[in-house]
Amino acid sequence: MRHFSVTQLNDYLSRVEKSPVLLDVRELWEYDICHLKDASLIPMGQLPNRVEELNKDEETVVICHHGVRSLQVCYFLTSAGFTNLINLSGGLAAWALDIDKDMATY
Repeated sequence: MRHFSVTQLNDYLSRVEKSPVLLDVRELWEYDICHLKDASLIPMGQLPNRVEELNKDEETVVICHHGVRSLQVCYFLTSAGFTNLINLSGGLAAWALDIDKDMATY
């Protein structure tokens, strides 16, 4: 598992040919307030029952509000055989603060 700051992820997304899967693990009400474009939502509590929807080999960025739930999800996915994970440190709160100042916050 790798850890990216929001600045690192923003730079990375601007230069990769194939974007990674953006997996948002927050609740639907949080996602409805703000999310990254092209992010897929699977709330953390639903993930054990929906993990088969994800490709273990595909590069996946795990996103939450502050980076705590996403880190826990990364540990879970690692134990499930995922090998190409990136935890977004600071989460969307940091993204709104440092990258997209127009993003809604909560």
